[in-house]
Amino acid sequence: MVWDRQARGFAVLACAAIVALAVEGFLLFARSTAATAPLPAALPAPPSPSPTPTHHVPQQLRSPFTGMPVKSLQRVLAVKIGNTVPERPATGLAKADIVYVIPVEGGLSRILAIFSSHFPRVVGPVRSARQDDIRLLRQFGRPAFVWSGAQPRLTPVVEHSRIVDLYAGLAKVANGFFRSTDRVEPYNLYADANTLLKDAPHASVARNIGFKFGPAPPGGRRRRSVSVSYPAASFQFTWSAAERGWAVWMDGSPAYTTERARQLSAPTIVIQRVVVGLSPYLEQGPMEPPYATTVGSGTALVLRDGKEFHAHWSRPIAGKGTTFTTDTGQPMTFARGPVWIVYAYGPGSSPDRGGKLVPVGTPDGP
Repeated sequence: MVWDRQARGFAVLACAAIVALAVEGFLLFARSTAATAPLPAALPAPPSPSPTPTHHVPQQLRSPFTGMPVKSLQRVLAVKIGNTVPERPATGLAKADIVYVIPVEGGLSRILAIFSSHFPRVVGPVRSARQDDIRLLRQFGRPAFVWSGAQPRLTPVVEHSRIVDLYAGLAKVANGFFRSTDRVEPYNLYADANTLLKDAPHASVARNIGFKFGPAPPGGRRRRSVSVSYPAASFQFTWSAAERGWAVWMDGSPAYTTERARQLSAPTIVIQRVVVGLSPYLEQGPMEPPYATTVGSGTALVLRDGKEFHAHWSRPIAGKGTTFTTDTGQPMTFARGPVWIVYAYGPGSSPDRGGKLVPVGTPDGP
C-alpha cells in the first residue's frame, strides 16, 4: 500500500510536470507567432463630423428700374401720356417706375411712363406715339405699349415694332379704354391698366437697362433747384429734404396727379443731353416733329441727394440700356426709387429747336 501511495504521488508529479511543459511550450509558440505575424491593418479613421448646417438667406429681389425691393419681376407696361396744360394733371403717373420727358412738335413735351413695380388702376390721358418711342422702347425687350395712334405713315411702323400692341384703335383692346366727360377730345382718353394687361400676357418682364443704384459717388455740387427748357415748355426740379426727393414743376406750376394731393417728386432726376433732329414723319400742319436720338453717347446732369453730378451716358445699340458714368469713369449710381429722365437738346440739335439747361438759385455749398 505504501508503494501504491508513492506510485500515485509520482504520477501526480509527472502529470503536473507535463502540464507545465505544455503551457510553457504554448507560450513560447504564441510569442514566436506574434513576433513574426504581420501587423493588422490600421483601423479606419472615424468619420469627420458633419458641417454645421447653414441657412441660406436669399438675396432681396430688387426692381432694375428703381432699385426698390419687389416680390417678383412683373411685365413692363409703357404708356404715352399727354403733357400740355389741357392734359394736366395726369392720372396714374405717381406709380411709374420711370418717367421719360420727350420733346414733341411745337416745342412742347410728352411723357412716356414705364410701369412694372406697381400698376395704376387708370392711366392717362393716353396720346399718340412718335418715331423716337420705338427705339426708346427697344431696351425693354417686348413691352406692352399703350398709345392712341400716330401719323398715318408711322402707325404701321409702330404696330410692327417690337412691342405688345395696345393701340387704342384696335377692336380687341377697345374695352381697355374710355373717355372722360370732364375734358374735351383728344385730351380725355384713359386706359384701364389691369384690363389691358390681360391682353398682354407675353409682354417682357422688367430687366436690367443699365441703371445702378446705391450710395452717391464722391463729389457732386449742392443745388437747390435745376431747370431745363424746351422752346415752349419748361421743367424745374427743387430739392426737398423732407421728401428726400426732387419736387417736379412744369411750366412754372407744381406737378400733381388726379389721385393724390402731394406734388410729384422723384429721388433721382436725369437731364440727358441728346441730339434732337427732325423726324421724317410729319404731323398735320406746318409743325415738324422732333426726333430725340437716344442711341449713342453724350453728357448728362444727374440730380440726387440735393446735389448735381456731371455724368456721361452711353447706349451703343437700341436693344441695350443706357449706362451712366461719372467724370472719373465710375458708375453713376442713382438713389433708390422712381427715376425721371428729361431728354434735353444737346450739341448737334436742330438750331431752331435748341433748348438750354439752366441752374436755378445759388449753390448751397461745394
